[in-house]
Amino acid sequence: MNLTVLAASGRTGLALTREALRRGHTVTAIARDPGRITVPPSARLHTVAGDAEDAATLAITAGTTVLSGLGTDRAGVLAAGAKAVVAARPRRIIWLGAYGTGESAEVAGEAAAALSKLLGDRLADKIEADTTILTAGGTVFHAGLLTDGPESPRRRTVALAAGPPLDFEAVISRATVAAAMLDEAETPRFPGTIALPLPT
Repeated sequence: MNLTVLAASGRTGLALTREALRRGHTVTAIARDPGRITVPPSARLHTVAGDAEDAATLAITAGTTVLSGLGTDRAGVLAAGAKAVVAARPRRIIWLGAYGTGESAEVAGEAAAALSKLLGDRLADKIEADTTILTAGGTVFHAGLLTDGPESPRRRTVALAAGPPLDFEAVISRATVAAAMLDEAETPRFPGTIALPLPT
């Protein structure tokens, strides 16, 4: 498949890029600084300079599937990136969000309120970005607290209704989330909805 990874130099973006290449896909990896996309060279990897807040710089073609590892500590970036990706009209969009925000807050339970306070003005940004992607028919993965580490051999992806309470002591590796997002790219199960990647 032809895949485009947004924010490919971040830790989740690197995990997405590595997993996509491992599975044999052709990858256009977009980052503000392509030199920070530290994956082994491959004839199937094309690195491009692009900024999520500048739609004109995003090398997204109509036939590609976009996987976003975009994250930020500044409000506005996610919503701008989501709008830019949707405007490019890719074949599919698979977006990373946060469990306990927006539509998943009720399922996540009491901890969602604490997460809301922690995010501050970034919460509305996350919700707007998710809504933009879902309205366009994309899939949004709401992951719990992310960590580095190997892919979980017992991982699974469930629909939002089957989500467990949000637990700040539980973590999920970026490699596990990346594998779940690539599964969705290869075999769509959750178009237009929120999916939850779980380590077990």
